[in-house]
Amino acid sequence: MEALRKIASGFGNMELCDINKPFPKNDEIIIKVVFSGICGSDIHALKGEYNKKIPLTLGHEFIGIVYEIGDKVTNFAVGERVVSETTYEVCEKCVHCLAQEFNLCSQRKGLGTQVDGSFATFVAAKAARCHKLPDSISNEVAALIEPLACCIHAAMEKTHIQPDEKIAVFGPGPIGVLLALVAKSLKADVTLIGITKDAHRLTKAKELGISQVIDSQTTDWSAFLSEATNQLGFDQVFECSGSPQALQQALEIVRKKGTVIQEGLFAKNPVPVDMSLLLNKEIQLIGSRTQKTSSWLKTIDWLRTSTIDLAPVVTKILPLAQWEEAFNLAMNGDELKVLLKPE
Repeated sequence: MEALRKIASGFGNMELCDINKPFPKNDEIIIKVVFSGICGSDIHALKGEYNKKIPLTLGHEFIGIVYEIGDKVTNFAVGERVVSETTYEVCEKCVHCLAQEFNLCSQRKGLGTQVDGSFATFVAAKAARCHKLPDSISNEVAALIEPLACCIHAAMEKTHIQPDEKIAVFGPGPIGVLLALVAKSLKADVTLIGITKDAHRLTKAKELGISQVIDSQTTDWSAFLSEATNQLGFDQVFECSGSPQALQQALEIVRKKGTVIQEGLFAKNPVPVDMSLLLNKEIQLIGSRTQKTSSWLKTIDWLRTSTIDLAPVVTKILPLAQWEEAFNLAMNGDELKVLLKPE
């Protein structure tokens, strides 16, 4: 089968390879991949900024069809449409595993990070981490469930958004746009923030229903905060870009006793920010790491009941063989969410 693999550390070093199809272990299902989305972490891996096991098949945002099942799997059948959580293996003994907070297990291994992922014809996943899909969710939207689950985790599990709260979201990439749409569905007053090179994505976000979008590099912040928040600042700010400058600005524009949720993955650490703002404004700074099982269940339920159409978030679908073009489009901001389709 074909698989897009990181074959060595450093920038680039990715190849479309011909490897053996996985065979299901007792507790696994083999999924024939329909679509797999390019995530920001995949771009970090391409650039050599995100340490992963090498060699490794990348990819973890996917929708597929059950192709084979392991001997002990009883709750899935060949031909069913499924998505899988990114968690592949955990210790199942620590306090976090016992609370089903698998994203926090110190021994966690994830699809596309420590275990071969979904930029391939087939991917092996633990049956216990897979979810069947209702017919109402299209394949294209289903490919967004993993990043959407990250946003649901941040907006509904790490904090709580109240109607009419003033919410700012940094980063008009797929995560930022999805987070803004989730906040909008919770009846918040949402502002999506980008920079000048994000003009195309900010325009796309407006088309998707985010009415307030701004360019942080050209905005008069004092005038904007005065008009939008009566100079008090935003109630909550979600940092989804992975930019240290954006985190600094988030601390500046959040209100006193407000909340900043860090969702974006930084390319380099440590991150320099003015921590006196955290202290003097009594800001709550919260980290939000990927998602957990409850996030996936809430996400699928959200998709069943929400009136927000996520289909336009997917702006490009390319064959897996055209992965270089796809990655360039995703990196340059020419598209919003790019999906790869194995042959």
